[in-house]
Amino acid sequence: MYIENVKSFLHPGNGDTLKNKIRDIRKKMKLSQEDLAIRCGVTRQTINAIENDKYDPTLTLAFKLSNQLKITVDQLFTYKEDSK
Repeated sequence: MYIENVKSFLHPGNGDTLKNKIRDIRKKMKLSQEDLAIRCGVTRQTINAIENDKYDPTLTLAFKLSNQLKITVDQLFTYKEDSK
């Protein structure tokens, strides 16, 4: 049940938005996008797309990012529901 809730949290739909703090935390840790990408097993372009809210990471990648950035997933990502 928890995993399913996190999956739906990480993949909002219908105008819902998912914001993240990756760029801010990464910079505070003095990591480049490339450094973080290598640590997480993805490309620099993937990190860039996530930071710019153009791509929502998979659950696995979200946990890898949170682990590398030493922050919990729910602190790293903020979900905002569309208020229609």
